[in-house]
Amino acid sequence: MQDLSHPLNQIQYVTNFSDLVSTSFHGDINAICWTRNLVGDFAEIIEKVELNENIAELAEEELRDLHLSEHGQLARDILLNDLKLLKAHGAAPILNLIRCYDRDDANPIFPTDVYSFHVDRSPVPSDTFLCTYYGEASEIVPNSQAIQKILVPEIRDELKKLYHDAAEGFESFLIDHFFDLHYQIKPDAHPINLGLGHLWRLAVDHPESQVPPCLHRAPKEKAGETRLLLIC
Repeated sequence: MQDLSHPLNQIQYVTNFSDLVSTSFHGDINAICWTRNLVGDFAEIIEKVELNENIAELAEEELRDLHLSEHGQLARDILLNDLKLLKAHGAAPILNLIRCYDRDDANPIFPTDVYSFHVDRSPVPSDTFLCTYYGEASEIVPNSQAIQKILVPEIRDELKKLYHDAAEGFESFLIDHFFDLHYQIKPDAHPINLGLGHLWRLAVDHPESQVPPCLHRAPKEKAGETRLLLIC
């Protein structure tokens, strides 16, 4: 659990699902965490699933059909219950098995993949939910400890060179290519690891949001390790 006395703390902790979904973001708080110490063997579930790609969805039916030990069944029950809670809330959760995400090697200025600190955006009110059950966990960082990459003078100059059309369309160009969603952390920044088993709700950039969106990134995976992640 993180130090709640930190002056830049952006997290509010809760102890149940009802509070997770009903607590309002406010002030600097743009991440809410239902802290949990989960039991069960989540690694067994990963071992029982054949993974032919770097990332794949674990369907609920496939999860139910796995032949598991007692500890594996405990883990499965937790996964199924989390899916059930989120679906009842109106979300569309998925379970992902992840060796690694695709890297963005196409952009010559900076990559716009999930390994970069970024925000999620939606045209309608929405939140991002995520939980890492096994493997490396995601990170967040206080908004005050990062700067939008398109506002960094050197990066902005390079983006202008990449953009060849009329100057009045430059801002739309940045949005269309998702450059505006990505952030560069400051030298004294302290990213916060989200840990294993905790269910998180992160603020999204949408028209009715009352707080800045939560800056987050995917972790660099360990070689040979598969992550088990719920996200929606």
